[in-house]
Amino acid sequence: MDLPDIPTSLEPVVMMGVNIAKAIVFLIVGWIAAGWISGAVRRRLAASKRVDRTLGVFFSSIVRYVLLAAVGIAVLQTFGFQVTSLVAVLGAATLAVGLAMQGTLSHLAAGVMLVFFRPYKIDDFVEVGGNSGTITDLNLFLTELTTVDGVKIFVPNGEAWGKPITNYSVNPKRRCDITFGIDYTDDIDKAIDVILGVAKADERFVNDPAAPWVRVVNLGDSSVDLQLRAWCKASDLWEAKFATIKAVKEAFDKAGISIPYPHRTIEQKSAA
Repeated sequence: MDLPDIPTSLEPVVMMGVNIAKAIVFLIVGWIAAGWISGAVRRRLAASKRVDRTLGVFFSSIVRYVLLAAVGIAVLQTFGFQVTSLVAVLGAATLAVGLAMQGTLSHLAAGVMLVFFRPYKIDDFVEVGGNSGTITDLNLFLTELTTVDGVKIFVPNGEAWGKPITNYSVNPKRRCDITFGIDYTDDIDKAIDVILGVAKADERFVNDPAAPWVRVVNLGDSSVDLQLRAWCKASDLWEAKFATIKAVKEAFDKAGISIPYPHRTIEQKSAA
């Protein structure tokens, strides 16, 4: 059975409906394809030993945005927009859009600079934009990091690039500084020997670039402050520090060296 002819007056409505349907299909398929292709690019680059993981994440982000832009152009074409006309319109609107999106474009430019100069990479523990954590992602606009207590923070690339960046992971070794206070009546040399003995007994502390070092660094209100400076692998820093504090306290107890707490001495003089 033949379908009845569509009235001429309804043809524009039908064509508009067909174009909308095409646009929806393009958007759905394009969105899925962009995600799948960018994911494939990320996995491919991650599998290569010659490409840093950070570059793989960044380039996959670029691929995704380029594909989404192509999908947007395809959708516009379904509604009768010509590519050449569209390019002309985009070119004429570039200045206005650029002025309206200065912040966003600055984040984009900062993202490119971060990838080019690479002050940090994925899995580095850093402090950027006043926030500290482990870098988990870097895309065109945002740097994503996770704090030590599991909070995810998104830092705009412009914010990260425009402020000092502290990278705690870039150097393989770090110096562990620990200050201990002893009583003014305690033997300073004995306390120094105790601290050095604990540090030298811990295999995590190394002699390169310098052997463990202990010196008097301050005469406080209630204590003589001794500071230990010892080098270790960056990955061992915190565990070595916590273990040393515990071990020194136990060694002080055995050696009869006290760790004072703030106190005040009051002298009372009787009238002659």
